[in-house]
Amino acid sequence: MKLQSILLLVCVITLTACEDLFFDEDPTNDAITNFEILWKRMDERYSFFEYKRVDWDSVYQVYRPQVSEDLSSQEFYDLMAEMLNSLRDAHVNLRSDFDISFYNYYVDYPRNFSFSDLEKNYLGDYKITGRLINSIIDSVGYIHYRSFQQPIEEDDLDFLVERFRGLKGLIIDIRDNDGGDPANGFRLARRLTTERIHIYTTKYKNGPERDDFTEPSKAYLDPNDETKFNLPVVLLTNRVTYSAGNFFTAMLQAIPNVTVMGDITGGGGGVPLGWELPNGWFFNYSNSITYMPDGFIIEDGIPPDIKIDIADEDRLKGADTILEEALKHFNH
Repeated sequence: MKLQSILLLVCVITLTACEDLFFDEDPTNDAITNFEILWKRMDERYSFFEYKRVDWDSVYQVYRPQVSEDLSSQEFYDLMAEMLNSLRDAHVNLRSDFDISFYNYYVDYPRNFSFSDLEKNYLGDYKITGRLINSIIDSVGYIHYRSFQQPIEEDDLDFLVERFRGLKGLIIDIRDNDGGDPANGFRLARRLTTERIHIYTTKYKNGPERDDFTEPSKAYLDPNDETKFNLPVVLLTNRVTYSAGNFFTAMLQAIPNVTVMGDITGGGGGVPLGWELPNGWFFNYSNSITYMPDGFIIEDGIPPDIKIDIADEDRLKGADTILEEALKHFNH
């Protein structure tokens, strides 16, 4: 996955779903003022200080003495970005006209996915239905969904329900899917259940004190009246599965006939909001905390039900160990 796609995701989420822009009356545009506004907004509205065990006051003591009007724009930007990256949160970033900061949450994990190997060795004569790459492999339906930014249409799902009718199971592959619009995840997940299911609970930061949050609000997956897949499901994830992909994983883990395989997701369990600084730079921050029904916080990723990596020797010969284990799940 390219870094550019991750950065685009963060910008799209912020600008389309939850931008929260307010301005003080004519604040001074100097380095110290910009720093203070960024630090204070994060101090009052960021949701994960306690969870991440970050002492934000101590962070201030480290970075504030380094701020001066002698810094170039690039030096000042790098300092602010470094401070934000101390939160280890890819929904937190700083955007200027010359750069966008980014916390890399997957670099130390195996990729566990190669579309070229998948296309060459497994997919055969696959179809692309809307934005959903799909095939039938060993009597099992397979869907690869590249990005939650790409819309899923009900007509596309109708076609796939009919195509996969009577098969042994369904594999939904969201490896390397770095997020987008969560509504697409709901649209697909509603085709997998006939009952209302509590999928997760969210509370939002709504005040300046560390414990200022709204009351927890439960989210439910409600089935629609459309035709269901009516198949057991395996969901494939890896560390690059992020944000909307993380929420999709949470909702599918709540469905009884779904098994998650692969690696822990990348996380991203807070709704991102945005703020503009006097110098025209924007920064994003997580403003909520989401829990699975058992109380597990999804911010740092959701472990799979069955942990599988692609071994180096398999990777060299183009084998997708994770996909093969999913196929065995239905064909044992």
